[in-house]
Amino acid sequence: MGYSSVPVTDHSKTDRSKIGTHPSATQVEPYRLPASAHVGRVRLAVSDLERSVDFYSQVIGLAVLNPGTPEARLAQLGPHGSRTVLLELEEIPGVRGLGQAKRLGLYHTAFLLPTREALGSFVQHLVRRGTPFAAADHLVSKAIYLTDPDGLEVEVYADRPREQWTHHGSEIDLTTKPLRLNQLVAEAENSWTGAPASTTIGHVHFYVGDLAVAESFYHSALGLDIVTRRFPGALFTSAGGYHHHVGLNTWAAGSPLASSHDPRLLFWELVLPNEAEIKRVRKNMIEAGYSPAATQLAGPAFQDPWGITVAMVSG
Repeated sequence: MGYSSVPVTDHSKTDRSKIGTHPSATQVEPYRLPASAHVGRVRLAVSDLERSVDFYSQVIGLAVLNPGTPEARLAQLGPHGSRTVLLELEEIPGVRGLGQAKRLGLYHTAFLLPTREALGSFVQHLVRRGTPFAAADHLVSKAIYLTDPDGLEVEVYADRPREQWTHHGSEIDLTTKPLRLNQLVAEAENSWTGAPASTTIGHVHFYVGDLAVAESFYHSALGLDIVTRRFPGALFTSAGGYHHHVGLNTWAAGSPLASSHDPRLLFWELVLPNEAEIKRVRKNMIEAGYSPAATQLAGPAFQDPWGITVAMVSG
């Protein structure tokens, strides 16, 4: 059986001359996040709560843990068989869909499935529904890409085992190649019944205006390690040797910042092992010149130069 998909843009031909290195990034050894740090909950602003809940539950396969109410237009979703909230959707008056437009801010939210077999079942599910998608092999992972009703991009992926990742020196080899969908589907063992209980948000990926400035925030101040600079126009960062927890790219450089009228990322959580580690990150951020953001969140939060908010929680 053949499967077709919309091709993923290969950014490996991007002009490398536009990639800079912030001088301060190499002058002082930056604070490093603990290896257990990872992405937690993500909250998105949407234009129509019911429509977005339908997409993330029926297409992406998340369980609706809290559908929201007419008064509180905030829904919570997570894996099936778990009470863990991965995604919050907040309907905000005045928000309009992006269509084909791009905004600096969220590029995509990436849901990590526990196995390639689960990803194969997910592809079967999309084909049965007639849902359009794009597909890519990134060497470290196999990925499926979709667009939500507001024009925000979503990735659903499964990792290859770490021992199969390749390196160039200290950098992990990341690239974009065609994904063999027939082979992936052949690995599917069961029909898709929704995101399994061990599904997580594996990473978040952002459109930014300048990689050097992004490096100062995410690497030098927040404490993520640089995984690779080899992917043109992009910088990949992580904790604990993962291929990336936060991706950063300039592929939408020149686009406006996401505004209060745009569907957008409201915040993402950086999960740390304890309160002591949260205090360490907060101290390092302040010493690097970043002021805490004024939010309604329980813990400290900071905004990057493009208004992307990271909230620090323990877990």
